[in-house]
Amino acid sequence: MEKYQILYQLSPGALGVNLVVEELATEAKLVIKQVECLDEHHTNEALEELRPLLKLQHAHISLYQELFITWNSEVSSLSLCLVMEYSQGSLQMVIQSKREEKTEMDPKWMQEILGQMLDALEYLHQLSIIHRNLKPSNISLVSKNHCKLQDLSSNAMMTHRAKWNVRAEEDPFQKSWMAPEALDFTFSQMSDVWSLGCIMLDMASCSFLNATEAMYLRKSLRQNSGSLKAILKTMEEKHIPDVETFSSLLPLMLQINPLDRITIKAVVRMTFVSGSFKSSCVAMTLHQQVVPEIITNILLEGNVTSILEAMENFPSRPEVQLKAMKRLLQIPEDQLGLPWPKGLVEVVVTAMKLHERILDLQLCACSLLLRILSHVLVQDAEAQVPWDISIICSLLSIMRSHSDSEQLITQGYSLLTIISSQVQVSEELQKAGLFELILEHLYRFSKDRDICFSALGLLWSLLVDAVIVNKDPVVKIPALVIQVLDTHPTDAEIAEAGCAVFWLLSLLGCMSEWQFEKVVELLLQSIRLSQERVLLVNNAYRGLASLAKVSELAAFRVVMPQDGGSGLTLLQETYQLYKDDPEVVENLCMLLAHLSSYKEILPELESSGIRALVREIQGRFTSSLVSDRRAFSKLGQAPTPGDMGWARLLGAGSECCGQTSATLPCLLLHFWDWASQSWG
Repeated sequence: MEKYQILYQLSPGALGVNLVVEELATEAKLVIKQVECLDEHHTNEALEELRPLLKLQHAHISLYQELFITWNSEVSSLSLCLVMEYSQGSLQMVIQSKREEKTEMDPKWMQEILGQMLDALEYLHQLSIIHRNLKPSNISLVSKNHCKLQDLSSNAMMTHRAKWNVRAEEDPFQKSWMAPEALDFTFSQMSDVWSLGCIMLDMASCSFLNATEAMYLRKSLRQNSGSLKAILKTMEEKHIPDVETFSSLLPLMLQINPLDRITIKAVVRMTFVSGSFKSSCVAMTLHQQVVPEIITNILLEGNVTSILEAMENFPSRPEVQLKAMKRLLQIPEDQLGLPWPKGLVEVVVTAMKLHERILDLQLCACSLLLRILSHVLVQDAEAQVPWDISIICSLLSIMRSHSDSEQLITQGYSLLTIISSQVQVSEELQKAGLFELILEHLYRFSKDRDICFSALGLLWSLLVDAVIVNKDPVVKIPALVIQVLDTHPTDAEIAEAGCAVFWLLSLLGCMSEWQFEKVVELLLQSIRLSQERVLLVNNAYRGLASLAKVSELAAFRVVMPQDGGSGLTLLQETYQLYKDDPEVVENLCMLLAHLSSYKEILPELESSGIRALVREIQGRFTSSLVSDRRAFSKLGQAPTPGDMGWARLLGAGSECCGQTSATLPCLLLHFWDWASQSWG
C-alpha cells in the first residue's frame, strides 16, 4: 500500500472495502478492493484463482492491474487487495436516471452497450472464465459509448457463505441479479447468462418500473416464469423499442434450470446476426460463411474503381475487405487517383467500423490510410483531410479493442497526429477520452520505443494551441513523460519529442512543483545527448526558461544541476554552436533573463562569464538596436526583485529595438547593472 495514497472510501460491500486511491508515481486514480480473508489458505486460494485475470486483454473489460496481500492489524486478519481501474460512471447510473425521468433508453445506444457486454462475456467464456458478479453497477462507463465489465470475482471469494448472508441482509438489491443456483454458491457460464438477462430486462423496463419494483421482479423470476410473461406483455403494450427481440430472447436466458439456458454465443446470434441489433464491436461476420477465394480474386483483378465496387458490394465480408485493401497497397500511387480517390477513404473506414475485432484488417486499413495521407500531404501541405469526429471516435474504439497490439497503437497514433494537425478536433478528441488512452499506453508500454515516440508526437499536436477541456488527465502526463525519458535515455528522437511536451505542459501550468527539478535534469540531459538537433535545443531551452520563470529552485538546478556539471557551461556551448541562429539565441536570452531575476543566482552568472556572452550577443545583433539606454529609460522606476515584470521589459524594449532577439541582451545588461548595484 506504500505506493498508493488513499483518497476516500466507496460504499462497502460484504466482500470487502472499496478504496479510491492515487498511485504516487503516476498520479493515476485507481480503486483498491480489500477483501478480508478467513485464513492464509483462503487468501492463497483466492490469489491463485485471480492471477490469470491479470493477463486478460480486452477493450471492454476493466483489468486488474495488481494483486497483493496485506495484514489488517485492526481486525487481525489478512486482506487480499485487488487494484483496478477507476471510473465515475456506470450502467446503473444510466438506468436510475431513466427511471427517475420515466423515459426509454435510446435503442441505438442500448444496442451498442449490449454488444460490448456480449463481446466481453464471449471473450471471457472462451477462456473458461466466469464473471460471477455481473450487475449494472459493475458495468462501468469510461465514456458515453464505451463500457467495461469490472469487478470480476473468484470462486473462493464468492462462496464465502457468511459474507453473502451479511450482504443479503444489509442490501437486498445486491443479490437480485444473481441466478437461482448462484444463491447456493454454484456458479457457471450460465449464471452469467441469467445475470445479463436481468440487466437487459432492467434496460428495457426502466421507463415504467422503479428500482424496488424491478428488484422484486428479478427475485420473482427465480420461482415463477409467469412474471416474465406479464412484463413482456406490458413492454409490448407500451411499444418498447426492440420488444420482439426481447420477447424471444429473455425467456431463453432466464430459465430457472441453468441447463435450459442459451449460451452467450447464441445470444449474439439472435441479436446481432439473425436479429436487427447493431454494434460496432460485435463481429457478426465471424459467424457467416466466407466468399469463395476464386470469386474474391476475380472481383479484385481490376482497377481501383472495380476494387472499390467489390468492397461496397460485400461490406460484411471481412475476407473481401482485407484482400481488397492488400491489393490497393500494391497499386502504384500514380494509379490510385490521388489526392483523394473517390470514395476510397469512406469505404476503408466503413470496413474498419464493421470489422472492429479483426486485427489483420485493422492493420491493413491503417497502413493504407497512412499511405494515402502521407502522399497527399507531401504533395500539398494545405490539403484538407476528409475526416469527422465520428470516424475519429471509431479509430479510438478500434485501438481500445486491440489494446495489446503495439503495431496498431503506433499506426493509430500516427493517423491521429496527422488528422489533429489538419483538423480542429482537439476538444472533441479530449472529450472522447484520448488523453486517458495515451496515459494508459505510456504506462503499459513505457519500454516500447515506437509507441512512446508516436504518443509523445500526438501529445504535442493536441496540446499546442489547444483549449484544455479537463485538466485532470493532463496533470498526470508529466510523470509518465519523465518515466519514458528515463527508460530511453539515449534515444534522441524521444528526447526531442519529450522536450516539446515538457515545454507545453510548463506553459499550461500542468506540472507539479515537485516535478520541476527532475524535468530540468531531463531537459539538460536531452541537450547534452543531441545538441545538433535544433528543434530539441529550442524546445528544451524554452522549457527551462518557462520553469525558471516560476520557480527559483528550478532556476538554481539549471545553474547547478544535481548530476554535476554546469548548465551555464552547456548554455555557452549551445551559443557557440548556434550563434548565427536568431531563434536559438532568443531562447537562450529568455532563459538568462529569468535566471538573472534571482539574487542568489546572479553571482554565479557573473563568475561563469555570462555578462561577456550577453555583450557578444548584443554586438552580433546591433543592426536592430537603437539605444540601450533609451530602452531602459522607458521603464521608469527599476523593477523590484520580487516582481521583475519581464513582459513589461520586453514590451518597452521592443519599441526601441524592434526585435525580441535584440531587446533581450540589451535589457539583460541594463538589469544586470541595476541588480549589481541594488544587491551589492
